[in-house]
Amino acid sequence: MHLVYPPVCAGCGIMTGQAAALCPGCWETVRFIERPYCEITGLPFSHDRGEGLVSPEAIANPPLYHRARAAVFHDGVARKLVHGLKYSDRADLAAMMAAWMVRAGRDVIDDSDVIVAVPLHRHRLFTRRYNQSAELARALAVRTGKPFLAGALRRVRATRQQVGLGLRARQDNVRGAFALPPAQAQRMLGLKVLLVDDVFTTGSTVEAATRALLRGGARQVDVLTFARVASPGEETLYA
Repeated sequence: MHLVYPPVCAGCGIMTGQAAALCPGCWETVRFIERPYCEITGLPFSHDRGEGLVSPEAIANPPLYHRARAAVFHDGVARKLVHGLKYSDRADLAAMMAAWMVRAGRDVIDDSDVIVAVPLHRHRLFTRRYNQSAELARALAVRTGKPFLAGALRRVRATRQQVGLGLRARQDNVRGAFALPPAQAQRMLGLKVLLVDDVFTTGSTVEAATRALLRGGARQVDVLTFARVASPGEETLYA
């Protein structure tokens, strides 16, 4: 099979030594998110301020979720991977992306009972054919042994795409968009949930999903995404 379909780089398409990998040129462009970062939001600091520090943003406006982690910044090759999984039927990328997520989110993974994916509305699921966040969650479950509760969270209201919207518009767009079916709420009662999505931008989507999970009986919600958008300001590592 490798003679007929040789493994290629997931970023640029040149041949590589193994499948689900990047060539050296693409690999060196990936910006992995490392400490120091806010222990709550996962937002990187400009310099090391000591272990366990929290950003002023998290103190002033505490999020509903307990902690958020992401593997890489959403640019360059990482952005290509997200778009490939999301829009180009590259579900095969989920396993590689999940491996990076395990490395970045080991603390929140170990502290979780179940994995839940941010859902798509049924109309968008019909056009895309699969939910990219669910593919990542399923791959995480395989790697970590944590149970993935497919369908536990529902998107009950169709929303506009978040791309191009500001913070307030994003919050309004997803307000009340998620809910737990009564049967699923019984399964969620008292559990620590790991909520999985592909990209963390402003946090509006995961906040709305977290609110639905907590109302449904979850004890705690942590967030793990493949990528996050670097926000401008002095508290970020990259402007």
